[in-house]
Amino acid sequence: MVSSDGTPLELSEAPRDTNLLPEQTDAPSTALPLDPSPQVPEGGYGWIVVIACAIITWWFVGTGYSWGVIQGRLVKEGVSKASTLSFVGALMVAFIAIMAIPNARIIQAIGAQKTGIIGISLLGLGELLSGSTTNNVGGLFATTGFIMGVGTRLFPSTSHCPAQYFHRKRGLANGIVYAGGGLGGAVISLVMEAIVRSLGPAWTFRIIGFLTLGTGLPAAWMIRERAPTQRRKLVEWSLFRSLRFDLLFFAGVVATFPLFVPPFFLPLFAQSIGLSASVGAALVAAFNFSSALGRIGLGLCCDYVGPINALFVSLMLSSLSMLTIWPVSRSLAPLVVFVVINGAANGGFFATMPTVVGNVFGSVRVTVAMGIIVTGWAGGYLMGGPIAAYLLDAFGGTDAGITAYRPAMYYSGSMLMAATILVGAMRLKSEKALLKKV
Repeated sequence: MVSSDGTPLELSEAPRDTNLLPEQTDAPSTALPLDPSPQVPEGGYGWIVVIACAIITWWFVGTGYSWGVIQGRLVKEGVSKASTLSFVGALMVAFIAIMAIPNARIIQAIGAQKTGIIGISLLGLGELLSGSTTNNVGGLFATTGFIMGVGTRLFPSTSHCPAQYFHRKRGLANGIVYAGGGLGGAVISLVMEAIVRSLGPAWTFRIIGFLTLGTGLPAAWMIRERAPTQRRKLVEWSLFRSLRFDLLFFAGVVATFPLFVPPFFLPLFAQSIGLSASVGAALVAAFNFSSALGRIGLGLCCDYVGPINALFVSLMLSSLSMLTIWPVSRSLAPLVVFVVINGAANGGFFATMPTVVGNVFGSVRVTVAMGIIVTGWAGGYLMGGPIAAYLLDAFGGTDAGITAYRPAMYYSGSMLMAATILVGAMRLKSEKALLKKV
């Protein structure tokens, strides 16, 4: 399986989709073994692996979600416009999708531990080099966008390794790992704001880089696989003959355009309504903390209301908060409400999508199906934030107040509503398939 962040989850076991009967899955009836052995330790060294993976996820996911803090300061210093700088952060996170399929071969070739070490090394190196390019947009594209982006893509061990050590507690283990990314984004954004206010963007990059290497490399070294990653087909074009797959694929394509708009633009928006830069960073931290809770909460909801329903709720909450709460947030209180709801729904999307894929298409094809789906997110990751930034510039820019941000808000909310409709259509298709079986 591949996680919502683009990470392979090849040995994880997905809970049964309560929206579907077993015979409704699009996968063959014969499932591949989910564990490297019939008996898993249910802990032991597995807890060390969980902690190590959570630390790695802390940096890989948290750094990308904190880009808005640095972007806000660079815009303020006149390095470039938000529409240009947002491309830097977008390129960094876009590698999650761009390398979703080829990354599986890297894991198979050298293993999770070595891949994790290379990834964390590139991430830290990119941050250190970015410290010398804060006045050069081209340099930021090369260091932050490309080097950090490639490093961010190489964090495979954060998902499939914990699954090798747990069966009954697998959900808890994966929940801890995924929560690390949201918590990392919350803490990193606050730390970045404190450092950038005192020392400037250059030393912010350098200090975060040293912290990334100092904690991430030991964590990556502690990762141990109980069994090597299995070699499987990377692309299966026949999946597109399934209408349910098509609907889910395009729902993901559309939904990923607006998902990074709030964390990228909250610091700038906060300043436009008279709040300080530190409050903007705190809002990004709250968004990331809510995202961590949403990943766990909506992930658990999959077991009770069904993954498709949980994904539908996640997208609906994201859309409604974008369309109804953010545009009228002229003060801190409504903005906090938006941040909490949208952050939780944002995290819920990433937590529920792999479960939907695993349950609808079965364990045999879940790795291939999720790899294709995540690859389809590349356009949204790369262009979603910049489109919002260009809309902001077209309607007056960062100095024009809240009205200049509203077109970007409505664009984001409308895209999410379209994704919600596609998931709803998939739900109806599943119900019709169920009725035919009865």
